[in-house]
Amino acid sequence: MHTSLTLIVIVVILAVFFDFINGFHDTANAIATTVSTKALPPKIAVGLAAIMNFIGALTFTGVAKTIGGKIADPSKLEYGVLIVMAALLASIFWNLITWWYGIPSSSSHALIGSIVGAVMAAAGTSPINWGGFSEIFKALILSPIIALVAGYLLMNLIYAIFRRVATPPSKINRRFRYFQILTAALQSFTHGTNDAQKAMGIIVFALVAADLQSDPGHIPFWVQLICAISMGLGTSVGGWKIIKTVGGKITKIEPINGATADLTSSSIIFTFTQLGLPVSSTHVISSAIMGVGAAKRLKSVNWGVAKRIVITWFITLPISVLISALIYFLLHLFV
Repeated sequence: MHTSLTLIVIVVILAVFFDFINGFHDTANAIATTVSTKALPPKIAVGLAAIMNFIGALTFTGVAKTIGGKIADPSKLEYGVLIVMAALLASIFWNLITWWYGIPSSSSHALIGSIVGAVMAAAGTSPINWGGFSEIFKALILSPIIALVAGYLLMNLIYAIFRRVATPPSKINRRFRYFQILTAALQSFTHGTNDAQKAMGIIVFALVAADLQSDPGHIPFWVQLICAISMGLGTSVGGWKIIKTVGGKITKIEPINGATADLTSSSIIFTFTQLGLPVSSTHVISSAIMGVGAAKRLKSVNWGVAKRIVITWFITLPISVLISALIYFLLHLFV
């Protein structure tokens, strides 16, 4: 076992930093539609998102347990702490690169790909729990597809309902603008229930690998608390570059379709949280926005931006595997 208290402290700091970055990287998921329709002023929207992310992060632990033990058994990895360190550094690097260019990439894909890459670099493919990884991979792939279809269908249903109501569109949108405050809060809460869990899981992975904890299914409260705080603080910073992309560059957001996209994505994220499966809130909300935009008409979606987002979805996992493996080799040489 190649570990020390110093390495554990570094891993915890990196995990907290990853959660902080995840917070401001993914703020757009919760509030982009709300800000773009002026349902809430930006600062209030970010504050609401930070509070609800914090509450959500303290509410569930199922996803953390999945990250902590379903990809690989940390107790059987000789250099488990270095593996976690490499995975976190690779994830942080990719998140910062995509944030800088305003691309809504997946922190989930980055972290999971990085864990797999570091484990493979340290011990080959045999320690990977391919059944557990396959379950996680399916959730990551299926969730945005479900969001796209569900957003399209729900938006068409709402359009059909309000076509029968003799209410001016401006009045309908005004009512939905108030409803957006609720859907933004719900979206932020579900983001916390799923995304904040990933940093918790990776800390537990390191604790088990270092023989400081025996059960990968137990999430200590102090781990929950620091991850919830870092996620909330990160969210409060606000990822304005990505907010611009998600809130206006995919399709024109109006209160009625913004609320529908938030309701769709938060329902899907929460469903997968209940199943203990990590999903990408970035992918889910972006796909839901594409779906509600396509429901109005296909041309209303900026498919050029959508294509760039989808390409990032596909390349994040393999790139994270490679970056993480490289970082692990370098750490193994010098640490």
